[in-house]
Amino acid sequence: MTETEMNPKVDAYLGRAQKWREEFEKLRSIILDCGLTEELKWGNPCYAFQKANIVLIHGFKEYCALLFFKGALMQDANGILIQQTENVQAARQARFTSVDEIVEMEPVLKAYIREAIEVEKAGLKVELKRTAEFAVPEEFQIKIDEMPDLKAAFSALTPGRQRAYILHFSAPKQSKTRVARVEKCAEKILEGKGLDD
Repeated sequence: MTETEMNPKVDAYLGRAQKWREEFEKLRSIILDCGLTEELKWGNPCYAFQKANIVLIHGFKEYCALLFFKGALMQDANGILIQQTENVQAARQARFTSVDEIVEMEPVLKAYIREAIEVEKAGLKVELKRTAEFAVPEEFQIKIDEMPDLKAAFSALTPGRQRAYILHFSAPKQSKTRVARVEKCAEKILEGKGLDD
């Protein structure tokens, strides 16, 4: 497949798109103009430079977006990149609500895509927070203090699995919901399983 060839899997994805189809097609043409390889990954059109993911197109209820995988390392000269949540470390989104907005921003978007390619070519990496830097919710801390087996099992998990649990336990606003999540997941942790296993 040549660099700018349209991938049939993405054609099928666009054919099924109920919302944002016109916007997706315009974003696709802008990205392909920048010479990236088109694939379908994680159920979305994804664009790579020498097998390294650069940008992904995805749609939400309120907007569609270009997700720059290493957006945190980009200059963002036009102030268009958004960090989805405080826990997203590397990726940044450029959001759109109409095809006119995308057409108007085409030169800016191409410049951003070229910058994202340069970030990749330079081999730059986002310094990710280590698991130990994430705050352990009080409800989970109490539980592992009470249960040395649970503490040992949690410590034996991979950093990614630990992070997933910490974020899962931290998400609810109410303490009783956090407690319920900890109770529900304790057995999985003791079995050495991750949140999604």
